[in-house]
Amino acid sequence: MVLPGISEIRSAIDAELDSFTRSRASELKAIDTHLNPVAEALSEYVLDGGKRFRPIFAYLGHLAAGATPSQQVLRACSALELVHVCALIHDDVMDGSDSRRSKPALHKRFEALHSQSAYSGSPEKFGLAAAILFGDLALAWSDQMISESGITELQVKRAIPIFHEMRAELMAGQYLDVLEGALGKSDLDRSRKIARYKSGRYSIERPLRFGAALAGASESLQQSLSDFGLPLGEAFQLRDDILGVFGDSKVTGKPSGDDIREGKRTVLIAMTSERSDSSVRAKIERALGDSTLNAIQVAEIQRLIEDSGALAECEELIQRLLNQALSALEHPELDINVAKSLEEMALAATKRKS
Repeated sequence: MVLPGISEIRSAIDAELDSFTRSRASELKAIDTHLNPVAEALSEYVLDGGKRFRPIFAYLGHLAAGATPSQQVLRACSALELVHVCALIHDDVMDGSDSRRSKPALHKRFEALHSQSAYSGSPEKFGLAAAILFGDLALAWSDQMISESGITELQVKRAIPIFHEMRAELMAGQYLDVLEGALGKSDLDRSRKIARYKSGRYSIERPLRFGAALAGASESLQQSLSDFGLPLGEAFQLRDDILGVFGDSKVTGKPSGDDIREGKRTVLIAMTSERSDSSVRAKIERALGDSTLNAIQVAEIQRLIEDSGALAECEELIQRLLNQALSALEHPELDINVAKSLEEMALAATKRKS
Protein backbone atom coordinates (compact mmCIF):
# COMPACT_ATOMS: atom_id res chain seq x y z
CA MET A 1 0.00 0.00 0.00
CA VAL A 2 1.38 3.41 -1.01
CA LEU A 3 0.86 5.94 1.77
CA PRO A 4 0.46 9.68 1.08
CA GLY A 5 3.30 12.04 1.95
CA ILE A 6 3.00 15.06 4.23
CA SER A 7 2.48 17.57 1.41
CA GLU A 8 -0.19 15.37 -0.13
CA ILE A 9 -2.00 15.05 3.21
CA ARG A 10 -1.79 18.80 3.77
CA SER A 11 -3.23 19.55 0.33
CA ALA A 12 -6.08 17.10 0.91
CA ILE A 13 -6.85 18.72 4.28
CA ASP A 14 -6.86 22.16 2.66
CA ALA A 15 -9.36 20.90 0.09
CA GLU A 16 -11.66 19.49 2.79
CA LEU A 17 -11.51 22.72 4.81
CA ASP A 18 -12.15 24.76 1.69
CA SER A 19 -15.25 22.76 0.77
CA PHE A 20 -16.67 22.73 4.31
CA THR A 21 -15.94 26.39 5.11
CA ARG A 22 -17.37 27.71 1.85
CA SER A 23 -20.58 25.76 2.44
CA ARG A 24 -20.89 27.21 5.94
CA ALA A 25 -20.13 30.70 4.62
CA SER A 26 -22.94 30.38 2.08
CA GLU A 27 -25.33 29.42 4.87
CA LEU A 28 -24.34 32.50 6.87
CA LYS A 29 -24.86 34.79 3.90
CA ALA A 30 -28.30 33.31 3.33
CA ILE A 31 -29.37 34.32 6.86
CA ASP A 32 -28.70 38.05 6.49
CA THR A 33 -26.54 40.29 4.32
CA HIS A 34 -24.94 41.74 7.46
CA LEU A 35 -23.31 38.34 7.92
CA ASN A 36 -21.41 38.65 4.63
CA PRO A 37 -18.36 40.20 6.32
CA VAL A 38 -18.48 37.41 8.92
CA ALA A 39 -18.60 34.69 6.28
CA GLU A 40 -15.78 36.26 4.32
CA ALA A 41 -13.58 36.87 7.38
CA LEU A 42 -13.97 33.35 8.76
CA SER A 43 -13.44 31.73 5.37
CA GLU A 44 -10.27 33.75 4.87
CA TYR A 45 -9.07 33.00 8.40
CA VAL A 46 -9.51 29.24 8.01
CA LEU A 47 -8.15 29.00 4.48
CA ASP A 48 -5.37 31.60 4.44
CA GLY A 49 -2.22 29.93 5.77
CA GLY A 50 -1.92 27.55 8.66
CA LYS A 51 0.44 24.60 8.92
CA ARG A 52 -2.38 22.07 9.58
CA PHE A 53 -0.26 20.34 12.25
CA ARG A 54 -3.23 19.00 14.19
CA PRO A 55 -5.15 17.36 11.35
CA ILE A 56 -1.91 16.03 9.84
CA PHE A 57 -0.89 14.41 13.12
CA ALA A 58 -4.41 13.01 13.49
CA TYR A 59 -4.35 11.45 10.04
CA LEU A 60 -0.86 10.05 10.63
CA GLY A 61 -2.19 8.51 13.85
CA HIS A 62 -4.83 6.77 11.74
CA LEU A 63 -2.27 5.50 9.25
CA ALA A 64 0.09 4.50 12.07
CA ALA A 65 -2.41 1.83 13.12
CA GLY A 66 -2.14 0.19 9.70
CA ALA A 67 -5.43 1.62 8.41
CA THR A 68 -5.89 2.31 4.72
CA PRO A 69 -6.24 5.93 3.56
CA SER A 70 -9.83 7.13 3.95
CA GLN A 71 -11.49 10.32 2.72
CA GLN A 72 -14.04 10.13 5.54
CA VAL A 73 -11.33 9.88 8.19
CA LEU A 74 -9.34 12.67 6.54
CA ARG A 75 -12.45 14.86 6.72
CA ALA A 76 -12.95 14.06 10.41
CA CYS A 77 -9.28 14.80 11.13
CA SER A 78 -9.55 18.11 9.25
CA ALA A 79 -12.14 19.24 11.82
CA LEU A 80 -9.33 19.57 14.39
CA GLU A 81 -8.09 22.63 12.48
CA LEU A 82 -11.34 24.40 13.39
CA VAL A 83 -10.62 23.83 17.09
CA HIS A 84 -7.27 25.50 16.46
CA VAL A 85 -8.98 28.41 14.69
CA CYS A 86 -11.19 28.90 17.74
CA ALA A 87 -8.11 28.89 19.99
CA LEU A 88 -6.24 31.43 17.85
CA ILE A 89 -9.16 33.86 17.63
CA HIS A 90 -9.80 33.73 21.37
CA ASP A 91 -6.07 33.83 22.14
CA ASP A 92 -5.70 37.12 20.27
CA VAL A 93 -8.61 38.55 22.25
CA MET A 94 -7.17 37.44 25.59
CA ASP A 95 -3.66 38.62 24.73
CA GLY A 96 -4.75 41.88 23.11
CA SER A 97 -2.82 40.97 19.97
CA ASP A 98 -3.37 43.32 17.06
CA SER A 99 -2.16 41.00 14.31
CA ARG A 100 -2.15 37.41 13.14
CA ARG A 101 -0.28 36.11 10.05
CA SER A 102 0.74 39.67 9.11
CA LYS A 103 -2.92 40.78 9.01
CA PRO A 104 -5.19 42.44 11.58
CA ALA A 105 -6.51 40.02 14.21
CA LEU A 106 -10.22 39.36 13.78
CA HIS A 107 -11.24 41.57 16.69
CA LYS A 108 -9.26 44.44 15.15
CA ARG A 109 -10.77 43.75 11.73
CA PHE A 110 -14.31 44.07 13.09
CA GLU A 111 -13.37 47.03 15.24
CA ALA A 112 -12.39 48.70 11.98
CA LEU A 113 -15.65 47.59 10.35
CA HIS A 114 -17.58 49.27 13.19
CA SER A 115 -15.70 52.54 12.66
CA GLN A 116 -15.99 52.46 8.87
CA SER A 117 -19.72 51.74 9.07
CA ALA A 118 -20.32 54.50 11.64
CA TYR A 119 -22.12 52.08 13.97
CA SER A 120 -23.20 53.27 17.42
CA GLY A 121 -21.31 52.33 20.56
CA SER A 122 -17.72 51.29 21.14
CA PRO A 123 -15.78 49.93 18.15
CA GLU A 124 -13.46 48.06 20.52
CA LYS A 125 -16.30 46.29 22.34
CA PHE A 126 -17.93 45.43 19.04
CA GLY A 127 -14.70 43.90 17.71
CA LEU A 128 -14.11 41.87 20.87
CA ALA A 129 -17.70 40.60 20.97
CA ALA A 130 -17.57 39.62 17.31
CA ALA A 131 -14.29 37.72 17.74
CA ILE A 132 -15.58 35.79 20.75
CA LEU A 133 -18.62 34.73 18.73
CA PHE A 134 -16.46 33.77 15.72
CA GLY A 135 -14.29 31.57 17.90
CA ASP A 136 -17.39 29.90 19.31
CA LEU A 137 -18.71 29.37 15.80
CA ALA A 138 -15.45 27.74 14.67
CA LEU A 139 -15.69 25.38 17.65
CA ALA A 140 -19.28 24.50 16.72
CA TRP A 141 -18.17 23.92 13.13
CA SER A 142 -15.59 21.39 14.33
CA ASP A 143 -18.43 19.27 15.75
CA GLN A 144 -20.43 19.66 12.57
CA MET A 145 -17.52 18.69 10.32
CA ILE A 146 -16.97 15.47 12.27
CA SER A 147 -20.68 14.61 12.28
CA GLU A 148 -20.87 15.15 8.52
CA SER A 149 -17.56 13.41 7.74
CA GLY A 150 -19.08 10.01 6.98
CA ILE A 151 -17.12 8.04 9.59
CA THR A 152 -18.95 5.09 11.14
CA GLU A 153 -20.79 5.04 14.47
CA LEU A 154 -18.11 2.74 15.86
CA GLN A 155 -15.40 5.20 14.85
CA VAL A 156 -17.33 8.04 16.48
CA LYS A 157 -17.68 6.02 19.68
CA ARG A 158 -13.93 5.33 19.75
CA ALA A 159 -12.66 8.81 18.91
CA ILE A 160 -15.14 11.39 20.22
CA PRO A 161 -14.14 10.97 23.91
CA ILE A 162 -10.58 11.95 22.93
CA PHE A 163 -11.92 14.91 20.94
CA HIS A 164 -13.86 16.12 23.99
CA GLU A 165 -10.83 15.67 26.28
CA MET A 166 -8.67 17.59 23.83
CA ARG A 167 -10.97 20.60 23.83
CA ALA A 168 -11.43 20.60 27.61
CA GLU A 169 -7.66 20.39 28.17
CA LEU A 170 -7.12 23.25 25.74
CA MET A 171 -9.52 25.51 27.65
CA ALA A 172 -7.99 24.46 30.98
CA GLY A 173 -4.51 25.28 29.68
CA GLN A 174 -5.68 28.64 28.34
CA TYR A 175 -7.14 29.53 31.74
CA LEU A 176 -3.94 28.53 33.53
CA ASP A 177 -2.04 30.75 31.09
CA VAL A 178 -4.30 33.71 31.89
CA LEU A 179 -4.00 32.95 35.61
CA GLU A 180 -0.21 32.87 35.40
CA GLY A 181 -0.23 36.44 34.16
CA ALA A 182 -2.59 37.45 36.95
CA LEU A 183 -0.37 35.84 39.60
CA GLY A 184 2.40 38.14 38.41
CA LYS A 185 5.32 35.81 39.03
CA SER A 186 7.16 33.16 37.05
CA ASP A 187 7.40 29.52 38.09
CA LEU A 188 9.16 26.93 35.90
CA ASP A 189 7.05 23.93 36.90
CA ARG A 190 3.78 25.80 36.38
CA SER A 191 4.99 27.20 33.07
CA ARG A 192 5.88 23.73 31.79
CA LYS A 193 2.46 22.42 32.81
CA ILE A 194 0.82 25.28 30.91
CA ALA A 195 2.98 24.50 27.87
CA ARG A 196 1.79 20.88 27.96
CA TYR A 197 -1.90 21.67 28.31
CA LYS A 198 -2.29 24.95 26.46
CA SER A 199 -0.65 23.66 23.31
CA GLY A 200 1.31 20.43 23.67
CA ARG A 201 -1.46 17.93 24.26
CA TYR A 202 -4.02 19.45 21.95
CA SER A 203 -1.53 20.14 19.17
CA ILE A 204 0.06 16.70 18.87
CA GLU A 205 -0.70 13.97 21.42
CA ARG A 206 -4.50 14.20 21.36
CA PRO A 207 -4.70 14.50 17.56
CA LEU A 208 -2.48 11.41 17.20
CA ARG A 209 -4.69 9.44 19.56
CA PHE A 210 -7.85 10.74 17.89
CA GLY A 211 -6.68 9.40 14.53
CA ALA A 212 -5.42 6.14 16.02
CA ALA A 213 -8.76 5.62 17.79
CA LEU A 214 -10.56 6.02 14.47
CA ALA A 215 -8.48 3.08 13.23
CA GLY A 216 -9.08 0.98 16.34
CA ALA A 217 -5.41 1.03 17.34
CA SER A 218 -4.17 -1.27 20.10
CA GLU A 219 -3.51 0.12 23.57
CA SER A 220 0.17 -0.58 23.05
CA LEU A 221 0.33 1.55 19.91
CA GLN A 222 -1.81 4.26 21.49
CA GLN A 223 0.67 4.43 24.37
CA SER A 224 3.59 4.62 21.97
CA LEU A 225 1.93 7.53 20.15
CA SER A 226 1.40 9.27 23.50
CA ASP A 227 5.05 8.69 24.38
CA PHE A 228 5.92 10.38 21.09
CA GLY A 229 3.31 13.14 21.22
CA LEU A 230 3.62 14.40 24.79
CA PRO A 231 7.30 15.42 24.79
CA LEU A 232 7.02 16.64 21.21
CA GLY A 233 3.99 18.75 22.10
CA GLU A 234 5.88 20.41 24.92
CA ALA A 235 8.85 21.04 22.63
CA PHE A 236 6.44 22.52 20.07
CA GLN A 237 5.16 25.03 22.62
CA LEU A 238 8.67 25.88 23.81
CA ARG A 239 9.59 26.73 20.23
CA ASP A 240 6.51 28.94 20.14
CA ASP A 241 7.70 30.65 23.33
CA ILE A 242 11.09 31.39 21.79
CA LEU A 243 9.51 32.72 18.60
CA GLY A 244 7.20 34.92 20.69
CA VAL A 245 10.28 36.72 22.03
CA PHE A 246 12.93 36.36 19.31
CA GLY A 247 10.93 35.59 16.14
CA ASP A 248 11.36 37.63 12.97
CA SER A 249 8.12 39.56 12.43
CA LYS A 250 8.45 39.14 8.66
CA VAL A 251 8.28 35.37 9.16
CA THR A 252 5.98 35.01 12.19
CA GLY A 253 3.44 37.61 11.09
CA LYS A 254 3.49 39.17 14.58
CA PRO A 255 5.69 41.96 16.01
CA SER A 256 9.03 40.80 17.39
CA GLY A 257 8.91 40.54 21.16
CA ASP A 258 5.11 40.41 21.23
CA ASP A 259 5.11 37.93 24.14
CA ILE A 260 7.05 40.47 26.23
CA ARG A 261 4.53 43.24 25.53
CA GLU A 262 1.69 40.82 26.29
CA GLY A 263 3.29 39.76 29.59
CA LYS A 264 3.53 36.05 28.79
CA ARG A 265 4.88 34.00 31.72
CA THR A 266 6.44 31.31 29.57
CA VAL A 267 9.03 28.64 30.32
CA LEU A 268 11.65 30.88 28.72
CA ILE A 269 10.78 33.74 31.08
CA ALA A 270 10.75 31.39 34.09
CA MET A 271 14.19 30.06 33.14
CA THR A 272 15.45 33.64 32.82
CA SER A 273 14.08 34.53 36.24
CA GLU A 274 15.78 31.53 37.85
CA ARG A 275 19.12 32.41 36.27
CA SER A 276 19.10 36.18 36.91
CA ASP A 277 19.93 38.42 39.84
CA SER A 278 17.34 40.69 41.44
CA SER A 279 18.15 43.74 39.28
CA VAL A 280 17.72 41.84 36.02
CA ARG A 281 14.54 40.20 37.29
CA ALA A 282 13.20 43.63 38.19
CA LYS A 283 13.91 44.97 34.68
CA ILE A 284 12.15 42.02 33.09
CA GLU A 285 9.20 42.30 35.47
CA ARG A 286 8.76 45.96 34.56
CA ALA A 287 8.84 45.15 30.87
CA LEU A 288 6.41 42.23 30.96
CA GLY A 289 2.95 43.39 29.92
CA ASP A 290 4.09 46.87 28.86
CA SER A 291 2.39 47.34 25.49
CA THR A 292 4.29 50.60 24.87
CA LEU A 293 7.74 48.98 24.63
CA ASN A 294 9.61 50.12 21.53
CA ALA A 295 12.03 48.04 19.45
CA ILE A 296 15.08 49.23 21.42
CA GLN A 297 13.48 48.31 24.76
CA VAL A 298 12.43 44.89 23.43
CA ALA A 299 15.98 44.31 22.19
CA GLU A 300 17.29 45.06 25.69
CA ILE A 301 15.03 42.42 27.24
CA GLN A 302 16.01 39.96 24.52
CA ARG A 303 19.66 40.56 25.39
CA LEU A 304 19.03 39.99 29.10
CA ILE A 305 17.25 36.70 28.35
CA GLU A 306 20.05 35.53 26.08
CA ASP A 307 22.83 36.64 28.45
CA SER A 308 21.21 34.74 31.32
CA GLY A 309 21.66 31.48 29.42
CA ALA A 310 17.89 30.84 29.41
CA LEU A 311 17.64 30.82 25.62
CA ALA A 312 20.37 28.18 25.34
CA GLU A 313 18.76 26.18 28.17
CA CYS A 314 15.39 26.29 26.45
CA GLU A 315 16.94 25.16 23.15
CA GLU A 316 18.63 22.26 24.95
CA LEU A 317 15.32 21.26 26.54
CA ILE A 318 13.62 21.29 23.13
CA GLN A 319 16.31 18.97 21.77
CA ARG A 320 16.01 16.58 24.72
CA LEU A 321 12.24 16.44 24.34
CA LEU A 322 12.59 15.88 20.59
CA ASN A 323 15.03 13.01 21.16
CA GLN A 324 12.66 11.50 23.72
CA ALA A 325 9.79 11.71 21.25
CA LEU A 326 11.71 10.16 18.37
CA SER A 327 12.78 7.22 20.52
CA ALA A 328 9.09 6.30 20.95
CA LEU A 329 8.73 5.65 17.22
CA GLU A 330 10.48 2.28 17.56
CA HIS A 331 7.27 0.26 17.85
CA PRO A 332 6.71 -3.06 16.03
CA GLU A 333 3.16 -2.13 14.96
CA LEU A 334 4.18 1.22 13.52
CA ASP A 335 4.57 1.27 9.73
CA ILE A 336 8.11 2.40 8.85
CA ASN A 337 6.87 4.94 6.30
CA VAL A 338 4.48 6.46 8.82
CA ALA A 339 7.32 6.60 11.35
CA LYS A 340 9.37 8.56 8.81
CA SER A 341 6.48 10.97 8.28
CA LEU A 342 6.11 11.43 12.04
CA GLU A 343 9.82 12.17 12.31
CA GLU A 344 9.49 14.70 9.48
CA MET A 345 6.61 16.38 11.32
CA ALA A 346 8.55 16.34 14.60
CA LEU A 347 11.42 18.22 13.01
CA ALA A 348 9.01 20.68 11.38
CA ALA A 349 7.32 21.33 14.73
CA THR A 350 10.55 22.01 16.62
CA LYS A 351 12.78 23.65 14.01
CA ARG A 352 10.20 26.04 12.58
CA LYS A 353 10.71 29.79 12.21
CA SER A 354 7.03 30.77 12.49
